[in-house]
Amino acid sequence: MKKSKSIETERLLLRELNLSDAEAMFELDSNPNVHIFLGNKPVKHIDESILQIENIQKQYKDFGTGRWAVILKETNEFLGWSGIKFITNEINNHQNFYEIGYRFIEKHWGKGYASEAGKAFVEYAFNEMNVDCLYAYADEGNKNSRKILEKLGFQYVNSFMYEDELEVWYEFKNPNK
Repeated sequence: MKKSKSIETERLLLRELNLSDAEAMFELDSNPNVHIFLGNKPVKHIDESILQIENIQKQYKDFGTGRWAVILKETNEFLGWSGIKFITNEINNHQNFYEIGYRFIEKHWGKGYASEAGKAFVEYAFNEMNVDCLYAYADEGNKNSRKILEKLGFQYVNSFMYEDELEVWYEFKNPNK
């Protein structure tokens, strides 16, 4: 069995998701407040969270990357997920690109975890994965997520409609290239 990858930051352990994360993923994705800017479709049953983890694990195998668990080192508590996903479908006239994302359990909002994890994943994408450019998109009204992306160094590109929602598109070109 291969050893799963991980990254450590000052406060966080970032590691690949495991099926043992299903209960925490369900806590995250069953909260309607978490889904305000995600189409208002919270999950209803833990089986949906298990399926999501299995799909993410398939992304690890297929693309060598995907969303990772964000764990608070001090308590070993699951805070949410973050990471680099390879997107194969077309979004905003882009296809086959790397996108950064994050989602956290509500009680952990506003503590800088998304920025801390995001910074580590930007460095990982540019220095370890050697990607040319990272992309991100967020609901136009999600000011907190937009603020995080801009703090990480992403540049606003345009607004676009996606799944009947107005989204904003960001990019961050690899400064090493």
